[in-house]
Amino acid sequence: MIEINGMAHVILSVSRWDECKPFYEGLLAFLGLTQVFAGEDMIYFVGGRTALGVGRCAPGHAGERFEQNSVGLHHLCFRARNRADVDAVHAEVLRLGGRVVHPPEEGHWAPGYYSLLFEDPCGTRLEINHVPGQGLLADGASFQAGDDYR
Repeated sequence: MIEINGMAHVILSVSRWDECKPFYEGLLAFLGLTQVFAGEDMIYFVGGRTALGVGRCAPGHAGERFEQNSVGLHHLCFRARNRADVDAVHAEVLRLGGRVVHPPEEGHWAPGYYSLLFEDPCGTRLEINHVPGQGLLADGASFQAGDDYR
């Protein structure tokens, strides 16, 4: 067995590139990530032990929207340092034109769980949450398989 050192990167393929590119450039910069690559069909940001690339989908999928319970990605969640940061991201998502699925609210996923769920212009589900302390690693915390995770 090994212990990994985080996730190196995630790459999202998006339709509606002309809307998604500025949305992600604004959002990821607001989250404190640094843009390290900007090409005609892809952008890549790094920071906070996180790397996220966003690229134009293949031409045959250009008109499609993200389908949350399809094969592949269900949603992507960023971890905030405090509840106020979740609230700040909510305001920024609204400014950027993202669709809010649910505003900042408490949830049952872990003790103190507080999150915002939203979508990019092509419908990809994104979340930002704050979990104080050790979250699910704390004594007595649990997660039940099959819980509704929107």
